[in-house]
Amino acid sequence: MSFNIKKLGPGLLFAGAAIGVSHLVQSTRAGADYGYGLIWALLLINIIKYPFFQFGPRYALATGESLLDGYKKLGKGVLIAYYILTFTTMFTIQTAVTIVTASLANELFGLNITIATWSIIITLFCALLLIIGKYKILDHLIKIIVIVLTITTFLAVFFASQKSIDSVSFLQIIPNNATEITFLIAFLGWMPAPLDISIWHSLWAIEKSKNQENFKSKTALFDFNIGYITTVILAVCFLSLGTFVMYNSGEHFSNSGIIFSKQLISLYTKSLGSGFSIIIAVAAFTTMFSTTLTTLDASPRAMSKATSLIFNKKNNHFFLFWILILAFGTIFILTFFTSEMQLLIKTATILSFLTAPFYAIVNYLLITSKHVSPESQPSKKLRTYSKISIFCLIIFSLWYLKTLVI
Repeated sequence: MSFNIKKLGPGLLFAGAAIGVSHLVQSTRAGADYGYGLIWALLLINIIKYPFFQFGPRYALATGESLLDGYKKLGKGVLIAYYILTFTTMFTIQTAVTIVTASLANELFGLNITIATWSIIITLFCALLLIIGKYKILDHLIKIIVIVLTITTFLAVFFASQKSIDSVSFLQIIPNNATEITFLIAFLGWMPAPLDISIWHSLWAIEKSKNQENFKSKTALFDFNIGYITTVILAVCFLSLGTFVMYNSGEHFSNSGIIFSKQLISLYTKSLGSGFSIIIAVAAFTTMFSTTLTTLDASPRAMSKATSLIFNKKNNHFFLFWILILAFGTIFILTFFTSEMQLLIKTATILSFLTAPFYAIVNYLLITSKHVSPESQPSKKLRTYSKISIFCLIIFSLWYLKTLVI
């Protein structure tokens, strides 16, 4: 298949949504606290989650409908369960990504305004872009954002590795107490992203196929793999940055978004030199802006579709309704909980991890059901791979819940 960036779209949107808090905050923190000691967890969770993310575009292009349509076919109760889970988590997720973006914007642009004000500006700006430009502007913007993000991150890792004087250890670490296990689960929860992004991906794939006639199954899977591989590589890059710049530095991250962003850029600048601070700032801000933009599009898009399916009503204003609900709900939370960035992130990531088995099981049941033609269903090897991955997700969840009881 000849490479043409115009053919890409939903896969890069997936990357834009995934490469955010999980990479900039959690991966960097993992590198800072454990060096390369948790690289096993990073790679393992990406392998485990892969098939369930892939089932999103696979189902969409095989049937011409989103995973949400498929959920309804499995039973309305499945769709209602998704509706409730999304409504209870989407505000926390959007708040978590926006507060980090706002903090980094404050560092990058240096204007004397509050984080709450920055949050309002960014949220309203993203909402306006999406309401006016809809999917097309998102599709075009994300290509530029991911390219800028990738280049600046690679530059940062290269210079950090050149400046680092400490020897790198690849000794792997298995967390053995409640605090370490909680961090690990939070780390895995959004690595590379929550599993419900598979639903977003199926919706984006449908939109892409409307705008590009030759966006077929093979193209969609190629597009997805490009996005997925990008998220894995950049996750390793951010973990490497944390290792090279912060590991054994004696610094401890603050739970305040403002202080965290200052620490992040300050530590990188100390290691790389003030001349490279702009690269770090642009890489960090671009990372979080792409996530803020894509999540603000995806949750309302998914809730709009789910609302239509549950109530059997098609209304073109549902998307506008949900994007305004999410935008103003996020602004409200940010106004009163700006100082609790780490708590918000931890809550959102743990919730995402504990709900992962649900999405994994439902996606697998759907893609292997009678609603998908035999030629579009996973191979026997991929089915076995998926079953093993579901088992691993359940075991990880039970392991974490056991630590809470103890």
